[in-house]
Amino acid sequence: MPRRATPSGASNAAKAKRARLFLTTGGVSREDSDDELGTEDHPWRWIYSELQETGSRKIIGARMGDFRCMRGDCVLLKAESNEAWVGLINDFEAGEEDDDKSANFMWFSTPKEISRTRRNKQLLKSDALSNELYITPAWDVNPLASINGKAHVMSLTAFNAKYPLGKVPRSNKLHDKTFICRRGLDTTTATYTDDFVWEDTYRGAEDIEQLSEFVQTQTKARARKTRKRKSDMEYENDDLAFSDDQRRSPKTPSKRPRLSIAATANSSNSFRGKYTTPTHKRIMIKKALEFTPLGTRIISPTHTASSPFQIARTRLHVSAVPTALPCREEAFETVYSHLEAAISDGSGCCIYISGTPGTGKTATVREVVAQLDAAVVAEELNDFIFVEINGMKVTDPHQSYTLLWEALHGDRVSPSHALELLERDFSNPNPRRVPCVVLMDELDQLVTKNQSVMYNFFNWPSLRHSRLIILAVANTMDLPERTLSNKISSRLGLTRITFTGYNHEQLMKIIQSRLEGFTGNIVDPDAVQFASRKVAAVSGDARRALDICRRAVEIAETESLAQNPLFDTPTKKAKHKELGDRKSERGLGQVTISTIKQAINEATSSPLQQSLRSLPLASKLVLAALLAKMRRTGIAECMLGDVVEEAKRLGHMADDSAIRTFLLPSIIRVGADMIPNGGSATAPRVLALGIAAIELMDAGIVALEQRKGERMGKIRLNAGEDEIKTALKDDFEVRGIGFSA
Repeated sequence: MPRRATPSGASNAAKAKRARLFLTTGGVSREDSDDELGTEDHPWRWIYSELQETGSRKIIGARMGDFRCMRGDCVLLKAESNEAWVGLINDFEAGEEDDDKSANFMWFSTPKEISRTRRNKQLLKSDALSNELYITPAWDVNPLASINGKAHVMSLTAFNAKYPLGKVPRSNKLHDKTFICRRGLDTTTATYTDDFVWEDTYRGAEDIEQLSEFVQTQTKARARKTRKRKSDMEYENDDLAFSDDQRRSPKTPSKRPRLSIAATANSSNSFRGKYTTPTHKRIMIKKALEFTPLGTRIISPTHTASSPFQIARTRLHVSAVPTALPCREEAFETVYSHLEAAISDGSGCCIYISGTPGTGKTATVREVVAQLDAAVVAEELNDFIFVEINGMKVTDPHQSYTLLWEALHGDRVSPSHALELLERDFSNPNPRRVPCVVLMDELDQLVTKNQSVMYNFFNWPSLRHSRLIILAVANTMDLPERTLSNKISSRLGLTRITFTGYNHEQLMKIIQSRLEGFTGNIVDPDAVQFASRKVAAVSGDARRALDICRRAVEIAETESLAQNPLFDTPTKKAKHKELGDRKSERGLGQVTISTIKQAINEATSSPLQQSLRSLPLASKLVLAALLAKMRRTGIAECMLGDVVEEAKRLGHMADDSAIRTFLLPSIIRVGADMIPNGGSATAPRVLALGIAAIELMDAGIVALEQRKGERMGKIRLNAGEDEIKTALKDDFEVRGIGFSA
């Protein structure tokens, strides 16, 4: 693809850069520049056809000075280094201004361009000639200013007849401008057409559409031929039957377990070669050390877990990769169809995906990309690059430029330099460019003050030659309208996919799919339904539902171990079976509705509430007395002596006998004698109340003012009254002392 020409009189650094480009790029080499167009900078003028019956004239060519190019001509186009691209002019486009004149080119490619776009290099033809070109189905619009001269394309027979020595003499004006074309090629799939004679296939401008259809038909038809992969051969004896409609429609896959295959070193990939730079300095590449890796196998969690509880916890963990994504088939198909169409067409687009947390947005996109990558391996789809940028994982939103440039070209540069390189790369056409899919997760974290990052990422897909596909994922539907400016939200486009929260039936299906095939009957189906309904009524978050069920399994395991400590000890299978039978007979350790309730209370409680529930009995009594005194007086601060007296009254009124037994004992110690309460000596106060008040002050729950007289100190709450009541209203130890009011 043409780029801006480098200025004359370049420095040594610029010459070295051009030398490196010569070794890495895929255009045809040129030793001259603008030799046909001349040195004067004349403006481009249109060449029109004769006046038609409708009174209009059609653009059939363009000229600059004495140089002319017509529709159907093969021309050379400028590149940054001493190279040129070769294209066939399809038609001309007139812009709004004189400088906007451009043409639509059908590209030729060189053999060097294929290896940069395909990972499988075994499809390359080994009989490529030094001046051979392949006609491709790729089209691009470029300005007329990029034209650098005419190219002469012919068949191999015509070339040998005109040049019997097999090469064009250097003194000939057509040196480096004459090429052989005998095949068509899709560079993204390395798919060739059958050999043809150029003069018979293409005679002039009237054959352009026929030539394009011929190349597209032959390369597309062969690219869609799927090869039987090794994984398919391993399962070809499976008793699975699918209809044709099921095979064609995209869906979330059912992953198969990998078989253990011992890997050996491939000696063909290790070689010793010599390369030369433009200065003919040899570069020696030493032979790499060969290692024969040991055969590996993937161990199922059932081989490592020592109990059914551990297996259930592993399957219910949010990080566990499921075999399928249930209840998201429609969203999967929508994302898949948009991405497949954009990659196949080589166009850029933006897709905005929104939904509350835990609705499967990121998981669905990753599964779609995995399926598209499998289609690339099976040669059913053009190659593409996938980049994931998470706003929570970058310290600065501008680092997104660095991550994108590194994924595209393998070089790590500063964000400012990466922005400059990306702007230049996406603005200039390149027939070798591979479509790039960028997943921008946690989009709200990438918003800057001037919103430049969002603007650039959403503007690049709209450029003609970028082939950039942006998947923007956020938690809110109205983020573009609420946070981003109009010029950014308009570039986001109209393709928006919303992930709604799961309902209770979908959550049940998700949880049951995780436990599918699990033999241990430790999770009651009613408990799964109860957890699903609770979560669906609040948020529909699948992660929250899995966490609650996983915590319930941990609680059930703790109860089972408390009653049967030997159950968690790894031992022989016979003892495990005996202990499992004993557990089933007693009904121990099963996840029931009460277990789910306990897990929900832990998940929905704040750290303060959990701390309040773990307080000792005396501290709870202090809080009850303080709340009762505040309700009676209406004052936030109370005297510690009044709270002590209130605690004694509440202790006598309590439903639970623990307070009267331990905090208001019937026998008190007076000196060295034990005197029954109610005799000559009476208990002056509740025991351990002063220590309880100090502990509450150390925990930050109350504020205690220390004075010379202990009963004269003031005490007040630092926590909310409602939060204390919510934490202690179901506590059986403090029933009847005011927390349930």
